[in-house]
Amino acid sequence: MMSNLSSATEFCLLGFPGSQELHHFLFAIFFSFYLVTLMGNTVIIVIVCVDKRLQSPMYFFLGHLSALEIFVTTIIVPVMLWGLLLPGMQTISLAACVTQLFLYLAVGTTEFALLGAMAVDRYVAVCNPLRYNIIMNSRTCICVVIVSWMFGFLSEIWPVYATFQFTFCKLNQLDHFFCDRGQLLKLSCDDTLFTEFVLFLMAVVIIIGSLAPTIVSYTYIISTILKIPTASGRRKAFSTCASHFTFVVIGYGSCLFLYVKPKQTQAAEYNKIVSLLISVLTPLLNPFIFALRNDKVKEALRDGVKRCSQLLKD
Repeated sequence: MMSNLSSATEFCLLGFPGSQELHHFLFAIFFSFYLVTLMGNTVIIVIVCVDKRLQSPMYFFLGHLSALEIFVTTIIVPVMLWGLLLPGMQTISLAACVTQLFLYLAVGTTEFALLGAMAVDRYVAVCNPLRYNIIMNSRTCICVVIVSWMFGFLSEIWPVYATFQFTFCKLNQLDHFFCDRGQLLKLSCDDTLFTEFVLFLMAVVIIIGSLAPTIVSYTYIISTILKIPTASGRRKAFSTCASHFTFVVIGYGSCLFLYVKPKQTQAAEYNKIVSLLISVLTPLLNPFIFALRNDKVKEALRDGVKRCSQLLKD
């Protein structure tokens, strides 16, 4: 319902432009991506839990990363798919909009914190292997994961609260497929400049702050790898970091374009494309990046397939 009321109780998600046929085509593509994402990340979580070869800090963090990818795509994609099926505009209540935005930002922030911790883990493994098991013990890993989750959720309370303190007095249409913060700020008749600047600073602290240990860690890792005398030794050392490094480039690259800029209310089409990278493409690629570039994960998957086939034959 569109209105010029001073306080919106629901919002209309405009979603994707185009004909109903195009929407059905996009639905089929994104629904397929969503199923593959759920299955791929679930498989990683299961094999990390059951395979003894993967009982190490790196794979413990990978299991949590896969869980976060399932959460972030589930927060966004079902709403987007429902909007593609509807003949008209999709409406979302104010409470649902607040919840979706908070969970999306909180899970994303948790992921950044976890990626930084994974970089430090790779640094210890490559640069200080003799003390790796002492430094990255089970207690340390559990504490790191708990702190990452708490930091992600607590740090996004104020930004979401501040976003919904404004008066939404314009047409309550969001030119997006979910409750995007930039589009919400466009609906406000209040002066949002100061809040946008504070949100920009918080994005810098969170994203660049978690990126800093990654950059420092990989600087030391590359320096250490280059000192290894044999080419096979260098390849083996870098292979332990290649999957994480690839994921970092994709994940941080997308979010730097979307969030680290002073003006949050950028062009809607640009915003949609980058949001698709974060909520659809990155979670989809996660299982393939870590499965196809990691020998231990590939071995665990092959053994798991063999065991399943044997059980089916019996």
